[in-house]
Amino acid sequence: MKKHGKFLIQIFLIIAITVIFYFSYITINLNNTLNISSPPSSFPFVNSTETNDYHIWLIFTKVSNDSPLTVKFKNLVYNLVNVSLDVPIKFHIIIDEQSKIIAQNKLSEVVYKLNQSLTYKFYNVQECASKISDIVSVMSPFFSSKPGTYYSDALFYLSLGLYRFAPISQKRALLLDCDVYFKRSVSVLFAEFNRFKPSAIFGLSPELSPVYHHILHTYKRKHKTTFGEFYHSRAIAPLNVHPRGFQGYNSGIVLINLEKQRSSKEFAQIILKENVSNITTKYKFRGHLGDQDFYTLIGYEYPQLIQTLNCGFNRQLCTWWREHGYKNIFNYYFKCDHETVVLHGNCNTKFDMLYGI
Repeated sequence: MKKHGKFLIQIFLIIAITVIFYFSYITINLNNTLNISSPPSSFPFVNSTETNDYHIWLIFTKVSNDSPLTVKFKNLVYNLVNVSLDVPIKFHIIIDEQSKIIAQNKLSEVVYKLNQSLTYKFYNVQECASKISDIVSVMSPFFSSKPGTYYSDALFYLSLGLYRFAPISQKRALLLDCDVYFKRSVSVLFAEFNRFKPSAIFGLSPELSPVYHHILHTYKRKHKTTFGEFYHSRAIAPLNVHPRGFQGYNSGIVLINLEKQRSSKEFAQIILKENVSNITTKYKFRGHLGDQDFYTLIGYEYPQLIQTLNCGFNRQLCTWWREHGYKNIFNYYFKCDHETVVLHGNCNTKFDMLYGI
């Protein structure tokens, strides 16, 4: 009995030491900043500067442990850290109180699995939403399918007001949906900032479906326009600002020059209610995709504000519109001849079904 008791004590001590070691490891490797008003912490990997900070923003709210978004969130963080070893990533995660606990657990799992450090910061969604309440009230009547609660609507317009709650030290940011997969380092995408025209605030890839061809059907019946047309190999309207067509933009991946967004008087005017009302009336535009609809409109009216990224930086996989009235023209919108850097599994498309990953 004494030997048996000693054996149990030894087993207990081994388990206790293992647990202590695990939590010590997580504490050391999972660096975080929880206060929304506190300054960003330094990266554990390199001595970063303002010009090489890789700030990635994610929205992670209204989830449970078994939510599909929870799985996508963990997979994306794992994917980004694993594929981007060449740059110091910092995550900025917009959460609610319940989601914060789940996010912490998932980040811990990534740290343990990859044996690498993570740097992140949480932002309370209600605090962020309060800072963009004027933008939400202007946009939601025009670009929400069913304008609902203020909190729900705010989630769809956070990118338009990111400059108001992002730390002032941040000059550039990348906002991602969680249903994306990086085939190459995020540094390849951030390098597109170097290609921005001087006036550009945002960088987005084309929408790869005929959704805006559909939304603009009333306007297009009475006006000869390239708005909503798929991209042609040559000009179909040489005098138009988009002579080869304009499919609109997809906001699953958005590069934002925060410095320009903060200082742009033109952008400040464009987001006013009178201007948004005028532009939606002009095109008889009634959207349902939040900030994406707004980016599409200003991309046509104010193309100087948006840098068009090639489709390989946001290779969308959704084929819903092919089965809903646009089979004959869908592939003209869906094609992408550029190297795929980021896959986007929008409308719940599974990556492994199409690309075997």
